[in-house]
Amino acid sequence: MPSSALRRSLPGWLVLMGALTAIGPFSIDMYLPAFPAIASNLGVSQGEVERTLAAYLIGLACSQIFYGPLADRFGRRLPLMFGLALYVIASIGCALAPSVEALTLWRVVQALGGAAGIVIPRAVIRDHYDTQQSARALSMLMLIMGLAPILAPLIGGQLLWLTGWRGMFWLMMLIGIALLACVLFIMKESLAPERVTPLRMGNILGNYAALIRHRGFLAHSLAGGLGQAGMFAYIIGSPRVFMEIYGIAPQYYGFFFGANALALIVGSQVSARLLRHYVPQQLQRAAQTVLLLASLVALIIALSGAMTLPLLMICLMSYMASQGFVNPNSAALALAEQGARLGAASALLGTLQLSSGAIAGSIMSVWQADSALPLTTVLAVCATLSWLAGRIARRDKLIFQGFSR
Repeated sequence: MPSSALRRSLPGWLVLMGALTAIGPFSIDMYLPAFPAIASNLGVSQGEVERTLAAYLIGLACSQIFYGPLADRFGRRLPLMFGLALYVIASIGCALAPSVEALTLWRVVQALGGAAGIVIPRAVIRDHYDTQQSARALSMLMLIMGLAPILAPLIGGQLLWLTGWRGMFWLMMLIGIALLACVLFIMKESLAPERVTPLRMGNILGNYAALIRHRGFLAHSLAGGLGQAGMFAYIIGSPRVFMEIYGIAPQYYGFFFGANALALIVGSQVSARLLRHYVPQQLQRAAQTVLLLASLVALIIALSGAMTLPLLMICLMSYMASQGFVNPNSAALALAEQGARLGAASALLGTLQLSSGAIAGSIMSVWQADSALPLTTVLAVCATLSWLAGRIARRDKLIFQGFSR
C-alpha cells in the first residue's frame, strides 16, 4: 500500500492488528491496581503477586519463538486462533485460581496464548509494507494499542471496587472471545503462498541461528527491547511506588499510570509524522539520547533523596515519550532485511524484548525499598544498554556502507 494511503486512513486489518497487540498490555496493566487486594485475599506478600506478572512476561518471551515458525508455515490466521483460544481458557483459570501458585501457573498459560497477538501482527504489517511504511504503521499501531495501558488500570480500579480482582480476568476472557471471533470471520490471510516456509527443525534452527548472527537485527532488537525492559520495570514497580510510597489510592492509580501511557502514545505519533521527513535511524538516535538523559536525571535525583512525585512523573513521562520513538523505529529496522523469515524474526524480536523485560521486572519484584531508587536505577541501566545497542547497530551500518562503496 502506498504511504499516502496509510496517511489518509487506518485500514481495518491494521485496526485489528492493533487490538490483537493490545491484548498484551491490557492483560498486564488491568490488574496492577489490584496487587494489594490480591495479596490480602490470597494471604501472600505483594512481592509474590508482582512475580505473577514477571512470570507472565517470561511466558510471553519463551512462547514467541514457537509462533514465528508456525506463522511462516501455516499462515497468520491459524496460529492466532490457537493462541486466542488458549488465552480464553487461561483467563478462566486465573479467575478461579485458589492460590498465588495457581494464579502464577495460569498467568503463564495465558501468556502462552497471548503471545500470538504480539508476534503475528508485526509479521502481518511487514507482509503489507516496506521498512519506512512499516515504521509508520508500527507507530500508528501504538496509538491503537496505547489505549490499553490508559484504560486498563482505570477499568481495573473500577472492577476491583465492583466485582473484586477476579472480575478482571472474566473481562479478559470476554475480550479474548471477541478477538477470536474477529480473526475467524473478518481477518484475511496475508502470507503469500510462495513465502511459505517448511516446518522442519533444521530450517527453524537455521533461521534463528542466522538471525542471531545478523548483528544489525540483534542490535536493533536489543536497542528497542532494553528500552522496553525499563518500561516493564516501571509497570511492575509502579503499584508499589505510586500507592505505597506516594500514597495514591487504588482508584486514582490509573490516572498516574495513564499519564505515562499517554506520553508513550504521543511520542509514537510524533514519530510517525516525522517519518515523512526523516529515516528511522535518525529518530532512533535522537530518542535514545533523550531516553538516557531522562533516566540518568531520575537516578541522580533519587540518589540525592530529593525525589518527589511531580519530579518522578516528569522523568517517567520523558522516558515513555522517548520509548514511543525508540520501539517502533527499532522494530522496523530489525525486521528490514528479514524477507522470507519475517515470522521467525518477529518472534525472536519479541523474545529478546520480553526476556529483557522479564529480567528487569524480576529485579523490581525482589528489590523492595521505601523509595523510588530501585525503579530509577533499573531505568538508568536499561536506557544505557539500549543506547549502547543503538550505537553498535548504527556503527555496523556505516561499516557496511563503507565496504559497499
